[in-house]
Parts: sequence; structure tokens; C-alpha cells
Amino acid sequence: MENAGFRLEESIAREIVRRTMLILDTNVNVMDARGIIIASGDEERVGDLHEGALLALMQKRTVEIDAATTDRLHGVRPGINLPLRCGGELAGVVGLSGEPDTLREHGELVRMTAEMMLEQARLTRLLSRDTRLREELVLTLVRNETLPDGIDDWAQRLGIDPALPRVVAVIEVDSARLGVDAALGELHQLQTLLAEPERGNLFAIVSLSEIVVLKPVVLSADGWNVDEHRERVHALLARMQGRSSVGVRIALGNYFGGPGAMARSYYTARTTLDVGKRRNPEAQAFFYEDLALPVLLDGLREGWRANELRRPLERLSAQDANGLLRRTLMAWFAHDMQGAHAAQALHVHRNTLDYRLARIMAITGLDLARVDDRMRLYLALELWTGRPNRPESSNPVKSHKSVTDS
Repeated sequence: MENAGFRLEESIAREIVRRTMLILDTNVNVMDARGIIIASGDEERVGDLHEGALLALMQKRTVEIDAATTDRLHGVRPGINLPLRCGGELAGVVGLSGEPDTLREHGELVRMTAEMMLEQARLTRLLSRDTRLREELVLTLVRNETLPDGIDDWAQRLGIDPALPRVVAVIEVDSARLGVDAALGELHQLQTLLAEPERGNLFAIVSLSEIVVLKPVVLSADGWNVDEHRERVHALLARMQGRSSVGVRIALGNYFGGPGAMARSYYTARTTLDVGKRRNPEAQAFFYEDLALPVLLDGLREGWRANELRRPLERLSAQDANGLLRRTLMAWFAHDMQGAHAAQALHVHRNTLDYRLARIMAITGLDLARVDDRMRLYLALELWTGRPNRPESSNPVKSHKSVTDS
């Protein structure tokens, strides 16, 4: 007798009772698929077995009980009991207490109203379940380069084309000062924005401060259109800022094809966000295409190779207590090794810049006129600036004249 697909919950049953008793001057009971009263205008009857409801469930029809019948059945009073269906299956029974002759004309209306409420609850539950399954699918795709068997069938059951090319974006929400409920509210609001307009985005909440988005891309002979997605990121950021009171950052990763593509794309998006925040803490949008080299180098931060690459900066740091020379080197590289532009950004004379660069070469033993030595210093600087608890500022132009120049 029980409905395997839908369970009549007490909260819905109580709402059926409440709404019906606002209209009809009679007691109302709602029984589940076992015939147990789970909601009633008479609270003392909750939990009792209703044999009239059992009859309605077994016979799958409306059962009327008059005064004479009450003597032969347990837990019943005169009234009318109407079976409730949801999703094509019996879910329970709604019972109206009183003389059947006076209740008959209202019974079908009550049943229709109750079944509409049940159907709405069932659809809401299905949508919630599908949303949860879609999020689980997204998290599985971005966390595993080797995907479990059956992932394609899982995606297709949810109406998702697993072969559709996608690129990953990471949205970071500044929720540190919010409580859990407030943070979740912000995340759900952002999810609504991601779903409108419909662009086929897949998304999932990773944590209270992060949403991951799988964005469809259109491939051509030249690859995917990065500029188009750059514009969309900025447009989305503007919409989010208009509706959210918390800070939001977005990082767009790189597109990959083949097995494990989403996991690699997620890694580039997540690392792009980390690198971008270190380089420009005030920015709100970051793109792998702008930070490809430092993002790729990020995987070299540990191990003996990283230690060897950082060694020139360790020598420089030992004689650069206030970080002036390192900031100078950062500004020089940031302006494509153009001395005039770097000096202007540092607010120093060109001769001062040349003196500092000469000091850097003397300390590190590397020649900035040689391509290989430039590359070693650049890689060392990239790995050094990503280290936690480093003493110097990440902004290369915020420098001061120091005794190093004298």
C-alpha cells in the first residue's frame, strides 16, 4: 500500500488540515499510506490507526462511514475518507468528520486541493534532488582527472551532454564576516544569477566562499573565443555587484579537451584566482590567459627544483632587508624590462634604476643582459612572490628610497 516514490510528510499534512479547516466547519484528518493519522484538527488523534483510511487505501476508493459503521471499525468517527494520489500512486488519505450526506459535495474539492499540494511538494522535491545530483556531478568532474565508470550515464540521466566543451570559472565570495545562513543565502542568490539567462552553465557550491561554474564554449578552427568569455565574466561580475552586498571575485581557467579536462580547467581557474590575488589584491576578475606562466609555475613551488630556482632570490633577500631591490626587479619585469617605464612606475630617476639593477646583478651573480640569467631571475621571483609570510609587499611600485641607493 505504501507509495515508494513519494512519502506524505507531516508538514504537508498539517498544511492540508489547516487550509481545509479554514473553509469547512469540521474536523479534518490526514493519514499516511499506512493508515496512521499524521495530522488532525484534534491533536489527540495524531498517531492513531484509522481503519476507515485503511479501507480507502485497500479499496482505492472513497469510503463513507456512518454512525452504524463506527461500531465495527477501530479509531473512526462518522465521516468521509478520500484516498490521495501523487505521481500516480496512493500517498495517503484525507478524512472529513461529520455526516457523509453533508460532506459529500465538499469531499472532491478537498481531495483535489490536497492532491495539488502533494504534487507541488513532489515536484519541488524532484527539482531539489536533481539540483543536488547536478552539483555532485560537477564536483566529481572538477575533482577527478580519472572519472568513475558510469559518469556519462549519470550525466545523460540529468539531461547533461558530457561531450559538450566547457571551461571552468571559480567565483569567490567574501563571506568571512557572514554567518553560515547568511553566506548560504548569498551563494544561492549568485546561483540564481548564474542560471539567468540560460546559457547551459553547470555550477556547484564548493564551500561557503566558493562556487565553481562549468561554462559551455564554442570551438572553432582557432580554438575557443577567450575574449567573448572575458566580456561575459565582466558582465556577470557587474550583475553580481548590483545584487550582492559582499565582495565577489571571478577567475576563468583554460579550456582543455579529452579525459580529465574539467579537473585541469578547474586547477587553472583556482590557481589563477590565487595568483591573481597575490599580484593585484584589488582586482575582481582574473584570467588564465593573462597569468598563464605564473599559474603553470605554481605547481613548482615545492621540492628541490623549486629550491634551486629560488636560490638567486635567497641571496638577494639576505642583502635586501627592506625588499627594495626585489620590488625594483618586480617592476622591471612587470614593464617588460623597459627601463624608462619601470623607473617612472617606481618614481625614481633612470640612473637610480640602473644602479639598483647593477646591485642585483652583483649580489645574485647573474647578468641581466643574458636571456638565460633573466629567465632564472624571473622564475625565481615568480616562485618567491608566491611564498606565504614573505616580508615584502606584492606591489612592485610601492617602494621607497633607501640606503641601498646610496
